[in-house]
Amino acid sequence: MASELATKQCKPCEGKGDTLSPEDIKKYHEELDSGWELIEDHHIEKEFSFDGYEPAVEFTNVVAQLAQQENHHPDILLSYGKVKVTLTTHKVGGLTENDFVLAAKIEDCR
Repeated sequence: MASELATKQCKPCEGKGDTLSPEDIKKYHEELDSGWELIEDHHIEKEFSFDGYEPAVEFTNVVAQLAQQENHHPDILLSYGKVKVTLTTHKVGGLTENDFVLAAKIEDCR
């Protein structure tokens, strides 16, 4: 399991005040498995590699189902042998705990 984050559930966002402070972003980022890149304290992303197209599609479908269950939806870019997942909370325009919770859960899908 990636971290304690993976045991949590995503929560509905209330508004702009839900974004994390830079200190909290750093703390949550350190809890994730390696490979998650922090971009300007606004979003996190990771590229997953696969041996071919079909495994990448299967992983994309698993992430999509997980996103539906958590009601928190990442941007997913699928290409041959690669899936890039980008997480930010669009409603508040930045990172929330939900982004890190879903990232940890995605790690558990591998």
